Amino acid sequence: MSIQIWTYIMVGVTFAVYMGIAWASRVRDTKGFYVAGGGVPPLANGMATAADWMSAASFLGMAGLISFYGYAGCMYLMGWTGGYVLLALLLAPYLRKFGKFTVPDFVGDRYYSGTARLVALICAVFVSLTYVAGQMRGVGIVFSRFLEVDVNTGVFIGMAIVFFYAGIGGMKGITWTQVAQYVVLIVAFLIPAVAISMKITGTPVPQLGFGSVISSGPDAGIYLLEKLDQIGTDLGFSAYTSAFGAGSKPMIDVFCITMALMVGTAGLPHVIVRFYTVPTVRGARLSAVYAILFIAVLYTTAPAVAAFARYNLINSLNDVAYTQAPTWFKNWEKTGLIAWLDKNGDGIVQFRKGDAFDGKPAFSGEFGRDGQRMVINAPTDSSNELYVDRDIIVLANPEIANLPPWVIALVAAGGLAAALSTASGLLLVIASSISHDFYYRMVNRQASEKQRLLLGRIMIGVAVCIAGYFGINPPGFVAQVVALAFGLAASSFFPTLVLGIFWKRASREGAIAGMVSGIGFTMFYIVQTKFMGVAPWFMGISPEGIGSVGMIINFVVTIAVSHMTPPPPQDVQDMVESIRIPRGAGAAIDH
Repeated sequence: MSIQIWTYIMVGVTFAVYMGIAWASRVRDTKGFYVAGGGVPPLANGMATAADWMSAASFLGMAGLISFYGYAGCMYLMGWTGGYVLLALLLAPYLRKFGKFTVPDFVGDRYYSGTARLVALICAVFVSLTYVAGQMRGVGIVFSRFLEVDVNTGVFIGMAIVFFYAGIGGMKGITWTQVAQYVVLIVAFLIPAVAISMKITGTPVPQLGFGSVISSGPDAGIYLLEKLDQIGTDLGFSAYTSAFGAGSKPMIDVFCITMALMVGTAGLPHVIVRFYTVPTVRGARLSAVYAILFIAVLYTTAPAVAAFARYNLINSLNDVAYTQAPTWFKNWEKTGLIAWLDKNGDGIVQFRKGDAFDGKPAFSGEFGRDGQRMVINAPTDSSNELYVDRDIIVLANPEIANLPPWVIALVAAGGLAAALSTASGLLLVIASSISHDFYYRMVNRQASEKQRLLLGRIMIGVAVCIAGYFGINPPGFVAQVVALAFGLAASSFFPTLVLGIFWKRASREGAIAGMVSGIGFTMFYIVQTKFMGVAPWFMGISPEGIGSVGMIINFVVTIAVSHMTPPPPQDVQDMVESIRIPRGAGAAIDH
């Protein structure tokens, strides 16, 4: 059977499972909609959290960026992994002890202020919308290649699917769907990684094959990473394993991106809310441990997948005549996510240092002498004739390695599982922020369960439409778009939550000023550098890393303003003392 038929089977079966679980888990009360009734077992919650956490950025984007950036690309891996440890140790058990439904709930009550709640709500919506846009782009990429539809059409299909099971089942349906999605995505990531590791190094464990010698062909006997270093320098790039070589990101930027990803992880509302779905604080801690173990399976495999993909991609394409290019290249070229510019007219595909395209390729609709799609936004003096979208690396990897069609289709299903699992959690955060934190807690305290559920589902629909727009018109690659969301979370929530738990003196005026200044600076910088063409002007830090600076601003402003304003009331200080003692937590309650 062809790849497309296998894809229809794999995607059809998995989608049927997801929607069946959502229908069986449909809810009729707000507790089930927001926190799954508070009775999810820790093991299942750990799997759901891992799926919620390992988005399209982890499944598709991370290995792609490591493949192109080399050592420096590991900042994504280190930041996201370290951030989860921070979340498990600093926030999860204490927020579970607090026992409300959402992060704005905590901010509003801890800082005894409706204004603080509103600011936190706005921050949660901005963070979640930015994050979910990356997931929609990932869905569109998968559909565009494997179902042979336009990227935009793929985004629309993903919007419909995620709206169905997020709207019907709420957090309860999302949780059990994410358990199934974790199984799909991890199997889909590991099977090709093991197969390709065997083909290149003869080692079935990708983590070991990554550091082994190449077992066959003209490069037999050479260590894989050694060969990648040689290939990189021969083509004008820095060595693959060099930390901060010529052409790579500066150390300050790598540090700031890593830090923003780390503290942003600990401030992500869609991950934090998962710890309200278990019955006890002990369950929250166990969930975090299980989730870290489940996440580690993929995260320790990603660098190996990146290295295998780079080796195979360059070997199969570089200095090859376009008319003899492999089938996988022609297939992906149809999607517009790979492009070739025959600048010198020799008909040879070349992979060299440089950037041939001003952003992503724009096509004229015409075809060149050899049948290639003609590009209209490439300078004539460019030395690079090949564009490869970073987000296709994981998806194209099995095709590049000539694995069976069913494996390629399985990877497509895994990519969709990763994107949809995170998108559903984010959409619920947006819905709960509007229907619970804003409408119920601030506008209409007399609203019935039916009214609040209806509004929550309506807001999921609105959020899906906005996310779909940015999925069609993304401001970067999947992992980069997601990194912007982490920067916004780092600059808004992390300082507010940490100080709210561990410093009784933090006042409402300090928290409000800190959140506004932190996320305000970060958003201003991102808009300037991403949408207005302004070069990074603060120490050369990229927009993906500027959240670290926003976080520091938030901490400094919160502490300074808190010292200049009256301390919190005694009952709030007593509540903070109580939160720090994990014992005695009850169910998450709506009040």
